[in-house]
Amino acid sequence: MLSKAWKGYDMKTIRFMAVAVLVASAWALHVPRAQQVENTPANENRKEQSQMTNEKVIMLIEARIQPQRRAELVEAARQYLPLVRAEPGVEAFYLTVQKDDPNTFVFYEIYRSQAAQDFHLQQDFTKKFLATLKSAQAGDRVRKNLVELAGEAQAQSD
Repeated sequence: MLSKAWKGYDMKTIRFMAVAVLVASAWALHVPRAQQVENTPANENRKEQSQMTNEKVIMLIEARIQPQRRAELVEAARQYLPLVRAEPGVEAFYLTVQKDDPNTFVFYEIYRSQAAQDFHLQQDFTKKFLATLKSAQAGDRVRKNLVELAGEAQAQSD
């Protein structure tokens, strides 16, 4: 039995309208929410701001470790790395050692944006690992900020 709202429509029209609603619902579920909202005028300013601050953060960091603290740092890194790699915005995070000097640790880190790196630095497990690293160091860390060459080439062609 049909409700009063459908009175006056034949079954063929009702079926057509039901299919139309199903198709529209499926499409709405398929399109990511960010894409649906992205093109609204109120979000244009935010979109421009996010593009300016979303440059990748790429770093190469070297830290010379006191040999007697190496095992402690390796264990701390074993616990730390899975947590870092699971963070949103971390594109790559490698901890290596120099082949000819196993007490020189080399970090290679890529974050999707400065906000992603800031988030990383605010995590308790990051603070704990950095404290362990600092206490195990034999000198200052050497940090190199890098820029992806492909991004530089793209900027020059624009």
